[in-house]
Amino acid sequence: MDQKAWTRYGCGVVALTASRPEETFFWTELGAAAASGQFTLGLLFFSQDNFSADVIQAQMAQYAAELSYAACSTAGEIGALGNDTGQCLAILFPKDQFTIEPIRIDGIRTIGFDRIVAQVKQARQTFEKEHQPSALYPDMGETFAICLIDGLSVVEEMVTAALHWALEDIPLLGGSSGDSMRFAKTSLILNGTAGDDCALVLLCRSKVPFKIFKTDHFVPTERKLVVTRSDPARRIIYEFNAAEAASEYALAVGLDPSSLSAMSFASNPLVVRVGGEYYCRSVQKVNPDGSLSFFCAIDDGIVLTVAEPTGMTRSTREAFESVDKEIGGIDFVLGFDCALRRIDAQNRQATQRINAIYDTYNVLGFNTYGEQYLSMHLNHTFTGIAFARAPSGPGALL
Repeated sequence: MDQKAWTRYGCGVVALTASRPEETFFWTELGAAAASGQFTLGLLFFSQDNFSADVIQAQMAQYAAELSYAACSTAGEIGALGNDTGQCLAILFPKDQFTIEPIRIDGIRTIGFDRIVAQVKQARQTFEKEHQPSALYPDMGETFAICLIDGLSVVEEMVTAALHWALEDIPLLGGSSGDSMRFAKTSLILNGTAGDDCALVLLCRSKVPFKIFKTDHFVPTERKLVVTRSDPARRIIYEFNAAEAASEYALAVGLDPSSLSAMSFASNPLVVRVGGEYYCRSVQKVNPDGSLSFFCAIDDGIVLTVAEPTGMTRSTREAFESVDKEIGGIDFVLGFDCALRRIDAQNRQATQRINAIYDTYNVLGFNTYGEQYLSMHLNHTFTGIAFARAPSGPGALL
């Protein structure tokens, strides 16, 4: 394999990034990897700016038909060859270190909590039965689960709660698919079948020690906004404090309502207090009627607090340093980073510093429309799973 194309990490995971669909080496190297039989599954994160689900399906069918894969569209990619947008990032997990079984849940807007629980619980029980330790294979590793979900489905909270219930003590993390901040349609693919209104769940056993973690960078203020009129099913707030939502939000954060944009929402998040902790309820967009669409669940009577981002570089660095110390060195991190964090970093001219941290700890992943962490659907957060460095040292190029 071309050293310029592939990066291999210490645990045997490899990553490849392409900027355009016509970069033939990307597909031929994926084909070579598939033909080798060394990999259990590929994760593909792609921008719909330069790629499409149709392209991914066709190229994978032509070049890497033997490879099981899950893919989703993004709001930005974090990859081995940089952290620019507009790419397709492929991450391949080796069979000798990972066992991965994918599940597809269709019709998530209408399927309901109980049916999701039943489907995933049955899949989990089958997975555990087929991959439990034995005399022949005593070291099967520990289990975690990854969720990729339609970021425009408006049911992420329900799906995440159902998954958490079905998975029991298996830790869950993941990200909501994006479409480069267009908010029109996202795409998810499992082994050649594409669509939206679905979730992909990957049950994973890893022989490589790992640590799941999250980090955010906001603090609550004294400024409160009470939801007085909303449409919870569509995540739209029409009124705060009995006044037009966009105008009240703008007043609370000190902006002109006509200037509200994704940058405004990234720099001035709203949070809700749950069980003594604050969680973001980020604004997605302002609508023509002055209402606000949200990335997370809302309802009448909820009290939202204006938060102020603080120390993004510091908090991110401290989180990674803590995990690095805890697991004895990070080999690489599979990460799901809120698109609003990327925008906020750009606003504060911190992009280069954040990217440097991600490069230091070999972060691979994408910018999301929401993050899943255990039982919670979050915004304005980085969630990740860090894999420990092998005793022999850091990863090297293949």
